[in-house]
Amino acid sequence: MQGNFERRVGSVWIAGAMALAVAALPAPTAAQTKEVKVALIAPFSGPWARQGDLMLKGAQMAVDDINAQGGVKALAGAKIKLVVVDAGDSIEKAKNAAQRMVAQETDLVGCTGAWLSSFTLAVTEVTERAELPCLTLSYSDLITSRGFQYIFQTSPTGNEQATQALPTIMKLAESATGHAPKTVAIVMDNTAASVSFAKPMREGGLAKYGLKVLVDETFTPPLSDATPLVQKVRSARPDLLFLLPTALPDDKLLVEKLNEFGLGHGRVPVVSNGAHIAAPEMLSALGKDMVEGIMTVVGNWGTKGEEALAAEYKKRTGEPWMTQETVSTYGDIWIFKEALERARAADRRKVAGAIRAMDLTDGPARYYPGGRVKFDDKGRRVGAQLLIVQWQNGVPETVFPPAAAVAAPVWPKQ
Repeated sequence: MQGNFERRVGSVWIAGAMALAVAALPAPTAAQTKEVKVALIAPFSGPWARQGDLMLKGAQMAVDDINAQGGVKALAGAKIKLVVVDAGDSIEKAKNAAQRMVAQETDLVGCTGAWLSSFTLAVTEVTERAELPCLTLSYSDLITSRGFQYIFQTSPTGNEQATQALPTIMKLAESATGHAPKTVAIVMDNTAASVSFAKPMREGGLAKYGLKVLVDETFTPPLSDATPLVQKVRSARPDLLFLLPTALPDDKLLVEKLNEFGLGHGRVPVVSNGAHIAAPEMLSALGKDMVEGIMTVVGNWGTKGEEALAAEYKKRTGEPWMTQETVSTYGDIWIFKEALERARAADRRKVAGAIRAMDLTDGPARYYPGGRVKFDDKGRRVGAQLLIVQWQNGVPETVFPPAAAVAAPVWPKQ
């Protein structure tokens, strides 16, 4: 018995000594680092799965390009490895996925995601505690209003987008028709991005431009029937409709019902928010006539000067165009690459510090409207500009601002 006890004690002592010896070893040097992990956490199941797929295409293309060009040079050519995490179809699932991600992938240096603002709010509660830097194109103002140090928002916030977009939309309408809209309808879901976009309009923005609200309806996705919502719009006949869902199935239902009720083809000009309504599935499901003229305010899209990147993306993926999800996530991976070069270590805290210190007008900055990668003390990208995209002849084209536009905006004829 005593011998067994002594052997067990000896084994414990040896294991402890080995652990101490390992702990005393120096951290891996650049030459020892073979790969660096960056996570993409986004919905790959449920109503927002297509957006996750588009993000994955952009992220993987960036990873392939970086690795083909020699990897992270400051880490002796270490390759970037993409870790893909499904955020699911609910806030609870997104939070649980983030918790599993940080627990299982302890050597992550950063993450990008989670597309839907409501999911991003939940995910970043977890990544903040783990001191894991997270880049996001999600719009909600709340994401960067919590005093967090490890969240970086590359798009203009929903509030800023609405503030910038409203005068632009009014000018487009007036220049095309000779008069500004006087009445407006709002149909939106209750996700965080839509709420953020609508808030400044409801709180004085619409009144400032003389717009009277005739319809103001909010629904919880997914929609089972768009008829009651669209019926109210048809009865009111507003000069302008802000259509603010976030899921492709809801986009399709609403646009289809607008056309069924005789409100399509510009009879009521439609302005949306987010890239989902300009996804290829809208064209394949509804046809170009149903979507013609619809505008949407986005944080990123294919713009003038990115033709070569778009052509390469189409060649590799078979997709007809680059969406906000693909462009932004492509750029996000390049931001992490640049941060790793500057940090000279596969260390998440040092990577976060490198992102905070960035002020770039080249490299990754090429992939964001405004052409600058610098974040303020809240984590918001300085000088982030919105884009307006419009369906024209079966293609969603960037029409604003002029410096980024590949086509001229057309105000639908009423």
